[in-house]
Amino acid sequence: MSDNRDFLGTEPIGSLLRRLALPTVAAQIINMLYNIVDRIYIGHIPGDGVLALTGVGVCMPLIMIVTAFAAFAASGGAPRASIFMGKGDKESAEKTLGNCLTLQIIISVILTVVLLVYSRPVLLLFGASENTIGYATSYMNLYALGTVFVQVTLGMNAFITAQGFAKEGMFSVLIGAIANILLDPVFIFLFHMGVRGAALATIVSQALSCLWVCTFLCGESTHLKIKRKYMKMENGIVLPVLALGLATFTMQASESVISFCFNSSLARYGGDIAVGAMTILTSVMQFAMLPLQGLGQGAQPIISYNYGAKNADRVKAAFRLLLKCNLCYSVTLWLLVMIFPQVFAGLFTADPTLLAYTKPALRIYLACLGLFGIQLACQMTFTSLGKALDSIVVAVMRKFILLIPLIYLMPRLFPENRAMAVYLAEPAADFFAILFTSILFTSEFKRALKKMRQE
Repeated sequence: MSDNRDFLGTEPIGSLLRRLALPTVAAQIINMLYNIVDRIYIGHIPGDGVLALTGVGVCMPLIMIVTAFAAFAASGGAPRASIFMGKGDKESAEKTLGNCLTLQIIISVILTVVLLVYSRPVLLLFGASENTIGYATSYMNLYALGTVFVQVTLGMNAFITAQGFAKEGMFSVLIGAIANILLDPVFIFLFHMGVRGAALATIVSQALSCLWVCTFLCGESTHLKIKRKYMKMENGIVLPVLALGLATFTMQASESVISFCFNSSLARYGGDIAVGAMTILTSVMQFAMLPLQGLGQGAQPIISYNYGAKNADRVKAAFRLLLKCNLCYSVTLWLLVMIFPQVFAGLFTADPTLLAYTKPALRIYLACLGLFGIQLACQMTFTSLGKALDSIVVAVMRKFILLIPLIYLMPRLFPENRAMAVYLAEPAADFFAILFTSILFTSEFKRALKKMRQE
């Protein structure tokens, strides 16, 4: 335990971020394969590829809800565990770990029942048509059975990374991703299971990852262990975790609401092809979101630990380096998407009509991607500092106050092509959200640094 504290508090920031962020970025890239490899294979199913891709795309809002609940406990619990470690309070850190595991198991049971009972009407509400609802329900009903594996894997893996075990955290994702990549073509094409095969491959893969995570956190290599005596939930542990995790939960769960707004508007103005294109757009967006989140997860133990240790200079240095890395990545990816949109769209479909439709939509939807590294750096740092209210404010501002109204306003402002105007809502909201977040973060971060120096 002391060695862990020493390297988080003394090793040079650059080498420390490289040591922690490279595995977490790799893990998120691998996790991205989890999220998009199904769609890549499904989009190339002979004959039914376009409709199947659209149907599975409609499932994404429900899947986002599942992962958002995993993040609810993990993004609140892991930073608090790191802060307790920085203070030398191992018992509170392990209580946080045990309480979060219990919370995620309870949430998993509830989500599984709800998804199995209500998936069809919800999928129709989220934009499925009579042409695509069969594919959507076939995928979702099977996926729901693996909810507990998704919850525990994503939730508990955050506690592995929070201790500085970035490589071990990457392995947990790598195991499942490789299994998913190998099993997808077997179940989809060889066994002719179609979208159900994609869902089954995901369940098996997540189960393998779950086994790895739980084995590690019960073993001798970890600093914080899962202990039965700490799994009894306590209000003093759970409530602060939920308060801190609410921002990340809001940000991820709101994606479900956003998907509903996008899909319903696009189905109205552009039909199934517009909804299918949206599946591709959100998939490409994950090329940005997940690696940026990986960088933030790599920086989180550094910022949280040194914040707990009142080391303001290292907190400031870690944020600045995180911001630089985020911007380098987001600007580079933005340039690639603007120059080669057909390459990104071609990963998910070979249908010429859908390709032609998606190419301009990609350039519109991701027009503000180059600046998005600022948003994620500030968001992740707020969470790392335990600033729950600030994290909630910036999450709500981008999604609810800006994006949702713009989805319905833009088609009125640009009636000549209402479907493409719906896509334009995303970069417009991103621009104003980044401006707001930057102003708020500058003020609050200076205040946090000043307080650390005074203490």
